[in-house]
Amino acid sequence: MNNYQEIEYKFLDVEPAQLEKKLKTLGAKRHYRRLFRRYVFDYPDLRLHEQKSWLRVRDEGDKVTMTFKQRQGVVDGQSDAGMREVEVEVSNFDHAAEILRSIGMIEKFYEENWRTLYSLGDVEFMIDELPLIPPYLEIESDSKSKIEQAAQDLGLSLKDARVCSAMQVYKQYGINQMDYRVITFDRQERR
Repeated sequence: MNNYQEIEYKFLDVEPAQLEKKLKTLGAKRHYRRLFRRYVFDYPDLRLHEQKSWLRVRDEGDKVTMTFKQRQGVVDGQSDAGMREVEVEVSNFDHAAEILRSIGMIEKFYEENWRTLYSLGDVEFMIDELPLIPPYLEIESDSKSKIEQAAQDLGLSLKDARVCSAMQVYKQYGINQMDYRVITFDRQERR
């Protein structure tokens, strides 16, 4: 089980091909490009949503995780101080989702994204491509200074970075994920 404060910064509107070229030049190792699928759950009264939290079941291609996430230090709609994450690996995507439904939780939505993962030392670079919005880069490490150096190496500045959830990224493009039951590349189903 993982229980930690995530240190990650998102950089919006990136060009994946150019970014991958820079990462390779820096010596970063490409691990994969995979389709991620996830259900996001809450109680029927949406109390987790009100607490800036959610429960996620995600199929990452090589493993399935169940994660509680909570935005920390929420100051505005665009960027937060951090993210608390408690995560366990589970054996089956559909069964984990069914357990949550069986105890009365509801699906806020189902969504998917393509993720390309690179690493350089203990810094991870995730290029996320989601339906309806431009791709973004997420840089994650165990310290802000490592992330700042990695960003500089890519020609990026932390002043342009966001500490936020995917829901906040969607909102920056005028899309409210809560208006949708399904957000996939093939289908967007409104409530």
